[in-house]
Amino acid sequence: MGIIIAGGAYLGKYLDSQLENQTPIFTIIFSLLAIFIALYISLKGMMKK
Repeated sequence: MGIIIAGGAYLGKYLDSQLENQTPIFTIIFSLLAIFIALYISLKGMMKK
């Protein structure tokens, strides 16, 4: 779960630095997206048990 969130944050920071954004919009978007994906995977795994 932590790896997915860290990967999303890293991807967002990378895109923000490459596009030279003043506001870290890609960091926010990809971090939130990664959180929702990690929660979905975790809940899906819990429901099977």
